[in-house]
Amino acid sequence: MSSHQQVLITGGQGQLATDLIQVFNSSDTVALSHQQLDITQRSDVEAALRHYKPDVVINAAAFTDVDKCEDQPVQARLVNSLGPENLVAVANKIDARVLQISTDYVFDGTLERPYIESDDTNPQSIYGQTKLQGEQAMRDRDLIVRTSWLCGSHGSNILKTIVALAQTDQPMRFVDDQTGHPSFTQDIAVTIKQLVEIEAQGTFHVTNQGPVSWYEFAYSILEMMGRRTHQLTPITTDQLDPPRPATRPTNSVLKNQALLTAGLTPPPHFRDTLPLLLKELCD
Repeated sequence: MSSHQQVLITGGQGQLATDLIQVFNSSDTVALSHQQLDITQRSDVEAALRHYKPDVVINAAAFTDVDKCEDQPVQARLVNSLGPENLVAVANKIDARVLQISTDYVFDGTLERPYIESDDTNPQSIYGQTKLQGEQAMRDRDLIVRTSWLCGSHGSNILKTIVALAQTDQPMRFVDDQTGHPSFTQDIAVTIKQLVEIEAQGTFHVTNQGPVSWYEFAYSILEMMGRRTHQLTPITTDQLDPPRPATRPTNSVLKNQALLTAGLTPPPHFRDTLPLLLKELCD
């Protein structure tokens, strides 16, 4: 990346943004929290982008509570659809590119193989629908990064929940009929930086490798922590009590095809990063 490329990161206090800040780690990078920049307000976006004059805007701001999106569709659309539209509209005026973070939820999860970037989208939840609208706001020169099962050492996420529960010996039930790639924010951030550096355009699937069910993921965590796995029970999605408001894709496995085509190495297998994260979280 040439030294004069200014990068602006929205959603600056989120778990992915926190690792993006560390990876870009440069005087040319500014991260704005939701309090500092509300992307649903066009005038705020205009003021921020004209002030900082970024070459690249990484939109890590999103309404990511999948079940709450079902109850609050208007808010979901404001943040996940209108927000990206605002960023693109203003980026147009200052000649900036936008990198939109998206999700496996844009697919219906019924495919019998891993999803590639060109597969048909068919979101089954408000979250997935609004994130797809955010993708559709992008121009040809922009970048869409779809990831899945995002977790890391910052913010609240499933990894930290499992670690906390494991230390209490409480029984845990996880579904074994939803499969995906766990993706760790620190690894995803590194690949995002590489994509920005090569000025990539279009849609990229960026996940850690190694497809597992939620149950298998939880099992791996307990195993690596040296905990007894007897506290863990596999269940089906239908057995969730109470049932979740939002429909989850059964198959969330995203093949990192476009990265390979671009000559980039996909993020490592989740089992390679997990021990390092657990050491950090458990210390």
